Amino acid sequence: METLADAEQRELIEPQSRLMLEGVLRMADQTAGDIMVAGPRMDLLDIAEPYDEMLASMIETGHSRFPVFDGERENIIGILHAKDLLKLQRAPELNLRTLLRPPVFVPESKNLNELLRDFRVNRNHIAIVIDEFGKVAGLLTIEDVLEQIVGEIEDEFDDRSDETGIYTLADGGQRVAGDATIDAVNTNFGTNLPIDAFDTIGGLLAHELGRVPRRGESVDIGGLRFVVMLARSGAVRWFKVTRVPEPAPPA
Repeated sequence: METLADAEQRELIEPQSRLMLEGVLRMADQTAGDIMVAGPRMDLLDIAEPYDEMLASMIETGHSRFPVFDGERENIIGILHAKDLLKLQRAPELNLRTLLRPPVFVPESKNLNELLRDFRVNRNHIAIVIDEFGKVAGLLTIEDVLEQIVGEIEDEFDDRSDETGIYTLADGGQRVAGDATIDAVNTNFGTNLPIDAFDTIGGLLAHELGRVPRRGESVDIGGLRFVVMLARSGAVRWFKVTRVPEPAPPA
């Protein structure tokens, strides 16, 4: 790391090259358990769900692949691709179970270098992480591994509104960078979040929670719900932001 920093200082390598090389070096010491999405925060589909509910879940989360369970969340029986679910629209007589891809299970201790090689060789994009007792601990994707090297990978279907770090997602929600200014968030959402003590939305929410929120956690403030999409190096990189639902009127 010191050699890379020196090389950048002497303008032998570009800053972005240094960051990528550091990511490669760090990845050698990381395992699946270090970067996985924890089990309780996994987006899963129930094989018994009606087609419309499955489709709604896919649209809401924006994922292209989903672990599918039968009976209980621990019993993952396969991976369903969004494009395969759409086949049922044309051929409703198909059995959904026949569309499932075999799940890949890896231990929490699996080295990321080895996992990336397995992803490439086996052409898998998602793996279910299990703990030492054989229970589902979480999941990760090939994108999660690659982001350790190249940083956040933007979705080509996202519509970036401008340089404020605020994107419109396919489901109508907004993706907001952790370093987006509070003023930009207020302008975009028409809110009045305080701008006196903090410059960035990530700093404000960390203050409200009393710590840096973890991936999957949510914070409600000023009528907005911030759900952590990506947290790394002690900071939130991306939030998904939606309006807090209005309370139901009393019966």
